[in-house]
Amino acid sequence: MRQSPANRILILIKTDGPQLAAAIGYALGISGEAARQQLAKMAEEGLVEPITVAATGRGRPRQLWHLTAAGNRQFPDGHAELTGNLLGTLVERLGPAALDTVISAREAERLTRYRQEIGHGGDLASRIEALAAIRTREGYMADSWRQADGSFMLVENHCPICAAAAACAGFCRSELETFRAVLDAEIERSEHILAGARRCAYRITPH
Repeated sequence: MRQSPANRILILIKTDGPQLAAAIGYALGISGEAARQQLAKMAEEGLVEPITVAATGRGRPRQLWHLTAAGNRQFPDGHAELTGNLLGTLVERLGPAALDTVISAREAERLTRYRQEIGHGGDLASRIEALAAIRTREGYMADSWRQADGSFMLVENHCPICAAAAACAGFCRSELETFRAVLDAEIERSEHILAGARRCAYRITPH
């Protein structure tokens, strides 16, 4: 299905971060002025907003376009309000141990499924690529690449379980442990959505 210019802009800003109108126009294959017109329309709808940042040196200030809260809500949220309410009720009625049991069961299921899909063969690069594909399918908008120093980055531009993770940091800890187990590698989370970053990012190095 052909995506509308607005949807393409939302995805571009979500995956690559705040953008200049000219850069958005280039990515979409349209003029900078056409991109500004589309952005102005989206701003009226409350999906994006411009933020002026000072230029380095003597250059003019630049206007970068960001997603608003409403713009971010255009992406899957995993039924955020319902999830948050259910977790709150679970802890209130059954105690924190019950939530730990749910998280552990989810971790075990994910680890088994990821291992079945990724397998034990292949090098680290191919396993990371396979994991990124799985996570994208699950709604995390994931990507991966090798860095100049030989390490790898796994980046997730969206978190469809953000409400659950916000209610209990155990979900984030569990996912990090699952990654370490399925990739059999050293993994450090360098950016975290719940800490205010626009994405979650993981630096991966062999044992």
